[in-house]
Amino acid sequence: MRGRLLFVFYAEFVRVDASAMVTEPSALDPDFREPRLVAGEPDAIGVLDRRELPPVKVPCQVEPESFEALHMIGAGNEPTSKVQVVLHFRDLEGLGLVDPSTGRALIAAGDRMTGFYDRAARLVETADLYVTEARPTGFGFGLLRPRRNLLVVVLENRAASARGAS
Repeated sequence: MRGRLLFVFYAEFVRVDASAMVTEPSALDPDFREPRLVAGEPDAIGVLDRRELPPVKVPCQVEPESFEALHMIGAGNEPTSKVQVVLHFRDLEGLGLVDPSTGRALIAAGDRMTGFYDRAARLVETADLYVTEARPTGFGFGLLRPRRNLLVVVLENRAASARGAS
């Protein structure tokens, strides 16, 4: 018995494709090893040259700490969000999001979450939050074959970075 999630929603994750960014050196800043800002014109605002894998919807339990909380900055208000989602390893394994050789979840820091969906696949809330922490928990469940069963993912609105690019 591995337990189950409560009040299930679906979180759509877009994982960063670090291997594509390493093989395409122009995508990474050579000093900071993170996605470059690319602008078409000299005065244009740049966009991240970030390579991503196709989106995947994962069943989750949502635990919001703060969502669009306003913080004062010198030029006005800056909304910030911090959300935790709890994922079940059984679901991650079924979606191929667990590395078979190490047993580690493939959702990791630097990945992006784009929104929450209900069970009928209808968009409930859009978001552009980045994974800052992915921590396995719930170790020891199951009497005959103890193992961990949950992955706690902390999401914040922060800049993305390339991981695994060395």
